[in-house]
Amino acid sequence: MKTHKALLNDVSLETPWELVELFAKTPRWKPADVNKSADMIVERLKALGVPVTVHEPDIYLSIPFDASVTVGGRTMRAKPPAYSVPTTGVTAEVAYVPAAYSKSIGKLFHRNQTVTDMAALKGKIAISEGFAFPQKIREFELAGAVGVIAVNPGIDIHWGICTSIWGTPDLDDLPRKPGIPVVAVNNPDGNELIKLAGTGQTITLAAHLEEGWFKQKVPVVEIRGSVEPDKFVLLHGHYDSWDMGVGDNATGDATMLEIARVLSAHAGELKRSVRIAWWPGHSTGRYAGSTWFADHFALDLDANCVAQVNCDSPGCRWATEFKDVSWTKETEGYAKAVIKAVAGLESHGERPHRAGDYSFNNIGISSLLMLSSTMPDELRAAKGYYTVGGCGGNIAWHTENDTIEIADKDILLRDIKVYCEVIASIADADLLPFDWRAQVTEFGETIAGYQAAAGKAFDFAPAIAATGSLAGILETFYAAAGAGKIPSATANAVIQRLARILVPINYTSGPRFRHDPATPVAPLPTLAPATQLEGMDKVMLGFARTQLVRGQNRYIAALREAQALASAALAQ
Repeated sequence: MKTHKALLNDVSLETPWELVELFAKTPRWKPADVNKSADMIVERLKALGVPVTVHEPDIYLSIPFDASVTVGGRTMRAKPPAYSVPTTGVTAEVAYVPAAYSKSIGKLFHRNQTVTDMAALKGKIAISEGFAFPQKIREFELAGAVGVIAVNPGIDIHWGICTSIWGTPDLDDLPRKPGIPVVAVNNPDGNELIKLAGTGQTITLAAHLEEGWFKQKVPVVEIRGSVEPDKFVLLHGHYDSWDMGVGDNATGDATMLEIARVLSAHAGELKRSVRIAWWPGHSTGRYAGSTWFADHFALDLDANCVAQVNCDSPGCRWATEFKDVSWTKETEGYAKAVIKAVAGLESHGERPHRAGDYSFNNIGISSLLMLSSTMPDELRAAKGYYTVGGCGGNIAWHTENDTIEIADKDILLRDIKVYCEVIASIADADLLPFDWRAQVTEFGETIAGYQAAAGKAFDFAPAIAATGSLAGILETFYAAAGAGKIPSATANAVIQRLARILVPINYTSGPRFRHDPATPVAPLPTLAPATQLEGMDKVMLGFARTQLVRGQNRYIAALREAQALASAALAQ
């Protein structure tokens, strides 16, 4: 593919590396420190002559400080995840729930525990391997546990967040707020605590946190396009971090700063606008900053955003591969082409996790990238590293060890160029480079799998027929658009609108303009109960079929809307 050589040639490390070095000395999880770091970004933008708007919303956050586990006369160090209930001390016996550590990032956020006796958790402190992710905490709380200890995989303890609430809670979200204290410990201490299960020995958890409303800063840059200035690509990432957070996410903040500098220097050369936003509340509010933006600019995003690109953990040491990159299916071919053209590397992607700052699925926006480059699996294995959710695979992720050594200048320069080209080519494309045929093909594969799982218990023939019908229309639509038989403005409006229709049905269960929980979402989630039918008794099977009828109706209605949209463009 043709790249924007003038833009890429202008990319340098002078501006971004200075910010990486500054943030390597700047803690960024307490609200006052977060705002100070926003000021540092804004000062640099202004010095570069890049106009910036700073919003100051009130967002709801949980700020963790410290925690402990006391047993006998010994006190073990611990960390409380954000949204743990603070306590000066909860004392109870230990109940052990075995869990497997995730082997890949694709499984990192999935439920990993096996509860064989829910009643055994009542009144106990549950202890289980893994990170303090929401599904684990929710299940243990519902079983009556009075506290939870998450045993992290290594010698270090990782910061995190234990609520599934996405962003600032609304009234409907509040029932999912955790109601028990939660702490994380390292692996040696955790294994000692596991041995106490069933012995009658009590332990005491303590957790210090502060929760409430905080005014936080959201810097936003807009570089206006020359042809369709109202249409825009959104590049974004979080600037709050745990401790110094160099690989997660000072390198991302620096990447966005450099792209803002380069694109501003070439203002007017791209057809569409580019917005660049830095989020607070990622770590302590489950993406509260990006969720606030998605809520308060929802109608503009709906009308005008052609794609969102997340920037998290680029430029980390040993990250020589683009593997397990997040992208929605329609953007896959484009993303692979850019990575190959700029970095000279093949790439592998996967369905976006319900994580990162992907706060725009319920609006329905084509999306690509989150984590980008990472270290090879062979190198991780050789180093004895376990799976983490950022930092290019470095296990300094979410710890005090995420310092300047985690960043790599050469890899950062390469990754900035990849992000720059991804943004520029979308903003400058005559025809938006998103192929909905690929997504509909995947829909067909997903439904075929669900039909195989359901067997004779449910018939997906109507969904299969609707999928085939839309696939045929899209083949004709893309052929006509590619041949110039459909005006590019018309074709692009269809491609953008298809995202509003098809992204929500594939990545959300709730209605548009709300936010699903931060728990894994199966493909076409309202059809996913098909995988659970085997072995159901007659009563439960009836309920499941009812759910599938409703899910199939939703799916077919969406595909009919998409087909009508493409057909109308062909008829003009």
